[in-house]
Amino acid sequence: MAVNSGRTLAEALAEGPVLLDGGLSNQLEAQGCDLSDALWSARLLADAPEQIEAAHLAYLRAGAQVLITASYQATFEGFGRHGIGPERAGALLARSVELARRAAGAARRADPEREIWVAASVGP
Repeated sequence: MAVNSGRTLAEALAEGPVLLDGGLSNQLEAQGCDLSDALWSARLLADAPEQIEAAHLAYLRAGAQVLITASYQATFEGFGRHGIGPERAGALLARSVELARRAAGAARRADPEREIWVAASVGP
């Protein structure tokens, strides 16, 4: 779904190419984040959410139109293996969407005509 736009991603794709972000883990590592944990970037949802939002903003500055959430390894099972219960896991999954939406909102305030979509990253 686009942030503050009536056009769907499918409609935009039917009209031509749409630029996806460059992979959240790449940018987070470039920012100095340690992603060696089994949760990868999902660990940062609890430990350093500001790093995730900064990564989204960096991709938006580079021209991305679609932001991928920090949820590839964020599963209830995966969080559970790290002692995170279902309620907290659900909140962290929601945070992955909120961080991308917040970054998209900031970019839209700077350029109200800009179309930005947030897509869920769903891992194995």
